Amino acid sequence: MFWEKLYVLFKYAIYALLILNTYLFFQEDWAASSHTFQNGVPLSDVISAFTATIDTFNWVILLLLFELETWVLSDEALENNFLKWGLMGTRGVCYCIIVYAFYGYISKMMLFYGFVSFPVTDICSMIDGQLAKIDIIDEYSILNAENCLSLQGMELFKLTGQNLIADADKLIATQRLAWVDVINAGAWIGVVIILEIDVWFQLKGMLKGTLLQVSKNIKFVLYSTLIICAVYWGLLGDLLDFWDAFLWILAFAFIEMNLFQWQQETKEITEKSEQ
Repeated sequence: MFWEKLYVLFKYAIYALLILNTYLFFQEDWAASSHTFQNGVPLSDVISAFTATIDTFNWVILLLLFELETWVLSDEALENNFLKWGLMGTRGVCYCIIVYAFYGYISKMMLFYGFVSFPVTDICSMIDGQLAKIDIIDEYSILNAENCLSLQGMELFKLTGQNLIADADKLIATQRLAWVDVINAGAWIGVVIILEIDVWFQLKGMLKGTLLQVSKNIKFVLYSTLIICAVYWGLLGDLLDFWDAFLWILAFAFIEMNLFQWQQETKEITEKSEQ
């Protein structure tokens, strides 16, 4: 009983940290948008400017819904039509926004391919309080007398229509990180699709045999992709993305454990009823 309470406490502590990450991503997106959208963020570009915030917020809601379905609510409760359709409707809205956020990651990735050559002999003479340089994806620094020296004599690129510059190495690294964002978001969409299928078949008592093995194989590929993305972020020094990825993998490991326990309970009930 003690260990079970400790397990539940640890699980919900992870969920709470993910809620905190939503605020941290908002801070990061807000700071970044002041450089990538210096004239203000048009309504049509909100998803590009605040992709991580919107995505994380909706994933938190989706995670809590999975927690309700696989741990908190009983099978009998899930058969209640009002509750069932309420959960489905909420999930449907979340999925629409998550897919939209996936489009936002693609848009942000394409944004970083909008840089053009910026030939300048003395970059330090360009200091105007507006021009900023890329430190890493979503992190920028206003060009000043100190950091401009690191760009002196380098081949530089400037984002079309914006006051954002980068050297060749930084630009390539940022483009790669933007690709990782897209791959990671796509893999997570794959994970929830498989989980939705698992939950549906589990409620029907059909999640077993070949179907269960196929589900496990697909999840292995998807979770391996997510781990590779997390490691890449860790190596590149994008600590918030690495920390967030680590927490999400851990959170969905709890959902997988919930599902496993649910399967075991269903199996035991079935075996007792057959005796």
